[in-house]
Amino acid sequence: MTAQIRIGIVGYGNLGRGVEAAIDRSSDMQLVGVYTRRDPATVETRDPEIAVYRMDVLTEHTNDIDVLILCGGSKNDLPAQSPELATRFNIVDSFDTHARIPEHFAAVDAPARTAGTTALISAGWDPGMFSLNRVFGEALLPDGDTYTFWGRGLSQGHSDAIRRVAGVAGGVQYTVPSETAIAAVRAGDRPELTTRQKHTRDCFVVLDDGADADATRQAIVSMPDYFADYDTTVTFITAEELARDHSAMPHGGFVIRSGVTGDGATQTVEYSLTLGSNPEFTASVLVAYARAVHRMSIAGQVGAYTVYDIAPGLLSPKSPEQLRAELL
Repeated sequence: MTAQIRIGIVGYGNLGRGVEAAIDRSSDMQLVGVYTRRDPATVETRDPEIAVYRMDVLTEHTNDIDVLILCGGSKNDLPAQSPELATRFNIVDSFDTHARIPEHFAAVDAPARTAGTTALISAGWDPGMFSLNRVFGEALLPDGDTYTFWGRGLSQGHSDAIRRVAGVAGGVQYTVPSETAIAAVRAGDRPELTTRQKHTRDCFVVLDDGADADATRQAIVSMPDYFADYDTTVTFITAEELARDHSAMPHGGFVIRSGVTGDGATQTVEYSLTLGSNPEFTASVLVAYARAVHRMSIAGQVGAYTVYDIAPGLLSPKSPEQLRAELL
């Protein structure tokens, strides 16, 4: 029997819990432990038998872990953690600040190559699954336009960014696509759409005691890479309303490529997701790519990678022979 892939989880919020659940459904994997900056005694895992450790003991477990899955936020956690941990471990992260992916890749690639580790960055559904479908669309329909719409759904990365703003005690952010814009794209009109024309962003925020509402709102709506390029609405609510009305984490969206072939035949390719739980689906993607990273590490492929570099067959627990017989 092939040995199970030994996984460690760094960070245990909604995404970390989702990773634990996904590993539990993957018979070729085992969870070695959860590593946290919090007091381990305060962390309740889905399976109470799972060991929880402080982050500062992680380096003592180098030989016990095949792949680390990093579940921190893209704004402050992953830019520091991914390069640092790639010096000792194979890693998978979900860094999702699109504009900064090239610099994050470079920051992780150098230490991974030096250490001889394998690091996958920016896995998830976008970046991740949507990224792949943008490439497929452009390759198959070179004379065309690609459109990505997100939502309506709760964004983990943008919600995390809100919660790090001074004066914010809690909050969530919903991405809302324009139905008019989607209809025009599906009709093959190939409209030219600005960022503001495609989506709006709705923020629901609980203020800290004594915080200035106007200053907090301005800090959110002017935040580069997250809100500055969108029409953003900030609604202040109570902690009770946040817990009652905004605890679910649905999301989804569409990647649409509209183009023409041959003598002008209109072709449209669409990939869509409807997610009951954003973090649980993201976690499932991270776990599948952790399997690929382990296989690549064994094959001697070191440095940083993105989803563009990884063959789909490496994600599956099935053998190449099974895939050819069952799914091709």
